[in-house]
Amino acid sequence: MSERRKVTVVGAGAVGATCAQVLAARDYADIVLVDIKEGLPQGKALDINQMGAVLGYEPNVVGSNGYDETAESDVVVITAGVPRTGDMSRDDLVSTNEKIVAQVVESAVVQSPEAILIIVSNPLDAMCHVAKSVSGWPKERVFGMAGILDTARFSTFIAWETHASVKDVTAMVLGGHGDQMVPVVSATTVGGIPLRKLASEDAIHEMVERTAKGGGELVKLLSTSAWYAPGAAAAQIVDAIMLDEKRVLPCTAYLEGEYGIDGLYMGVPVKLGRGGIESVVELELSEDEQTMLNESADAVREVVGVLTT
Repeated sequence: MSERRKVTVVGAGAVGATCAQVLAARDYADIVLVDIKEGLPQGKALDINQMGAVLGYEPNVVGSNGYDETAESDVVVITAGVPRTGDMSRDDLVSTNEKIVAQVVESAVVQSPEAILIIVSNPLDAMCHVAKSVSGWPKERVFGMAGILDTARFSTFIAWETHASVKDVTAMVLGGHGDQMVPVVSATTVGGIPLRKLASEDAIHEMVERTAKGGGELVKLLSTSAWYAPGAAAAQIVDAIMLDEKRVLPCTAYLEGEYGIDGLYMGVPVKLGRGGIESVVELELSEDEQTMLNESADAVREVVGVLTT
C-alpha cells in the first residue's frame, strides 16, 4: 500500500471530479473520490487513473460509495449537494444542502479526526457554518473555497481588458460568495501597476459587475453550475495545505472581529499552511469597500439565518 498522504473529495460530480483530476496530476497524494451514486466515483477514478498513463502521473485514485477508504485523510474537500439550476436562488439551496453537508461531515470526521475540511458546496458561506457546527472543529480547520474562484474570474476579465498575461494579475475579491462579493480594486495590480492606471473606471465597474454575477452567467449558459475553475480552485487550497506553502489566498473563514465582523464566515485573505488557516490577513480597505463588505456580511447573515443547526 502506498505511503503517500491522502486527500478525500466527497461528491464525484463535475466539480469534485475536476478537483480530483487536478490533484491526481499534481502527483503528491493518494485521492479518494466518494459519492453515494453507485459506479460513479469508481468509474471517474478509473478514468482519471488511466489518464495518468498519458499525462505521466501515478494512478492513485480510488472511488468509493462509503467512507472506510477515506480513513486518516489529511484534507477532506466537500463538494456534495445539489447544484444550482437556472431558476434557483442560493437561498433555495440552503435546506436541501444543509442536510447533505451535515451527513457528509459527520461521516468524514469520524474517519479522519485530524483532517482539514474544505467546503465547496453552496450556498458556501452557510455550508461552512453547518460543517463547523457538526464537526465541532476549530475555525482554522474548517473553511470554504469561494474567493479564489471569484478572484480567478476577476483576473481573467482584467487580463482580457488590459491585454496582459493573467499570470501578472494580482487581484483580491472579498465578502460573501454571490452577488454581494467585494472586489478590492485598490489592492488589484497588473505586473505591479495599479489597475486604475490601466483601465477606466467604467471598464473596472463592468468587470466588477461581471465578476459578481460570474456564477449566474455560467448557470445561464450551461443550465448548471460551473466546474473547471471551481474544481481547480479547490485543488489550489489543497496544495497550499499539503505542501505547507504559506500562500495568501482568499478563503471563506470564520471571523471573530477581523474587518469589524464577528461570528460569521466571510471571504477574506488568509495565510494557508499545514495547519489550515494560519492567520487572517487584514487589508486596508477604502471607506466604500468597507461599506460594501458590511453589506455583504448582512446578506450572508440572512442566508445563515435560514439554517436549522
